[in-house]
Amino acid sequence: MPPAPSDNPATPRASAPLPDFCSLPTLFALLVVSTITACLMWLAPGGTLRVRSLSVGVLYTAWLSVLLTVVLCKARPVMQRLPGMWPYAGIWGVLMVMVGVTSLTLAWIDHNIGSGLTPVSTARFVRDTLLATGLLGAALLRYFYVVAQWQTRVEATAQAQVAALQARIRPHFLFNSMNAVAALIRVDPDAAERTVENLAELFRAALGSDGASPGTLGEEWRLVDQYLDIETLRLGSRLRVERDIDVPEALPMPRLLLQPLVENAIRHGIQPLREGGVLRLGGRRVDGGVALTVDNPLADTPATPGTGHGLRSVRERVRLHFGERATVKAETRDGRFVVSLFLPEVAHARPGRR
Repeated sequence: MPPAPSDNPATPRASAPLPDFCSLPTLFALLVVSTITACLMWLAPGGTLRVRSLSVGVLYTAWLSVLLTVVLCKARPVMQRLPGMWPYAGIWGVLMVMVGVTSLTLAWIDHNIGSGLTPVSTARFVRDTLLATGLLGAALLRYFYVVAQWQTRVEATAQAQVAALQARIRPHFLFNSMNAVAALIRVDPDAAERTVENLAELFRAALGSDGASPGTLGEEWRLVDQYLDIETLRLGSRLRVERDIDVPEALPMPRLLLQPLVENAIRHGIQPLREGGVLRLGGRRVDGGVALTVDNPLADTPATPGTGHGLRSVRERVRLHFGERATVKAETRDGRFVVSLFLPEVAHARPGRR
């Protein structure tokens, strides 16, 4: 269904998204439809069943499809600026003009050289071609419009889900971080001041994004380091961190993806232990992407309510951003709790050693 008009009559309707006419799938779809149309017209009652006519028809429609794809590819940026459904009306108009001109030119050349490629009169040939093109073009554009609207709705739903997940994570992160600052104020005011400065830098990076543009893996590790600085001041020698990270730092990924896992590892694994423990962070390149791990000791105390919130949120955000190829697994191994992530590499990036 076309989008509903705005309540404000002075506000123009948003432009309906056009398909990518420059892509090979679009060209392939046009070639298939044009070939099927040529075959149906060849088999239609009253037509000639000569193979030569079929060959000429298929060749003509294929050549016309390629020409139309090139023209529509160039016209798309201009048409996309039109409001509402006018981009599709404009594309349909360009389609009809192009087919009319090429059909008229072909019929005129054929009748002048007498090759017999168009056995009917020029007027009938142009009329039949325009009629078939108009109907099929309208049907194809309607199909492209429905697909584009569906893709837009899917993307909007995914963005809304990511925004909701981030909205749940960020207050949770703020609450725990401010508790860390409050604990430091009583025992070491200078350290508390440094922590507040660290926290300001951390929130500038964490809250400065509206979620529309992803961060990078390198930025995410730096965010984790800033959070670990805060927790190290609070826990002291009870928190020990081991890193084995060799991954492409430019890999795009959602912001605040790894930090909730590190926070869970500290809150529910290391903090309950009197002697603390070792937090292990790992990352390496594998076939098709990168593998990341967050590894913490198991505490003797039962898990507190909300323990799995961060893990569930990370799993959902990974699925929405990377698709079904990405995985997030949690398991107990040799007395430790290990969270493993596989993120497909969607962009070329250089590895960085940490």
